[in-house]
Amino acid sequence: MSKLSEKEIIKHLEKLPEWDYNDNAIHTEYEFNNFKDCFSAMSRIAFECEALNHHPDWSNTYNVLNITLSTHDAGGVTLKDIKLALAIEGIVEEEDEEE
Repeated sequence: MSKLSEKEIIKHLEKLPEWDYNDNAIHTEYEFNNFKDCFSAMSRIAFECEALNHHPDWSNTYNVLNITLSTHDAGGVTLKDIKLALAIEGIVEEEDEEE
């Protein structure tokens, strides 16, 4: 999969307003009500990552989840990252609706 140009990435991020592009990757941060809700979202995201065979660099501290996506083999952001970011957005929106 080929690396997207910065212009292409910015265009895709119009559909992902919670995401930023810098350091050759796209990044976001989500804040949940508590650790349990954060971990629940992470678990659901993990299943999507496995299904897409694409895995984020991520970390969480209590109720905050930080995610960075980049396709290491391509040396930057590809459509795989955009597809996973869109899936993550859908999962987080569902988590918000369940509260």
